[in-house]
Amino acid sequence: MAQQCTMAWVHGRVQGVGFRYTTQHEATRLGLTGYARNLDDGSVEVLACGEPEQVEKLIAWLKAGGPRSAHVEKVLTEPHSPAEDHREFRIRY
Repeated sequence: MAQQCTMAWVHGRVQGVGFRYTTQHEATRLGLTGYARNLDDGSVEVLACGEPEQVEKLIAWLKAGGPRSAHVEKVLTEPHSPAEDHREFRIRY
């Protein structure tokens, strides 16, 4: 099956609440590659690559609020063609 990549920007109370680590766990559970990283504006950027159905499951999980300690206000997404080959889902700093 074809691989799909989606870039997501998650806004709200999503930094300092374990958001990246929980997202990494969920993405790995779904068999996805990519990364999660904090941005200077207080949002979290998530790149998810893998089977389209699994990518959509992660995006739905993000939109549903992610980890319990977070408060997601909005999630913006767009298709993405990564410039590098991701072999796992990592946390970027």
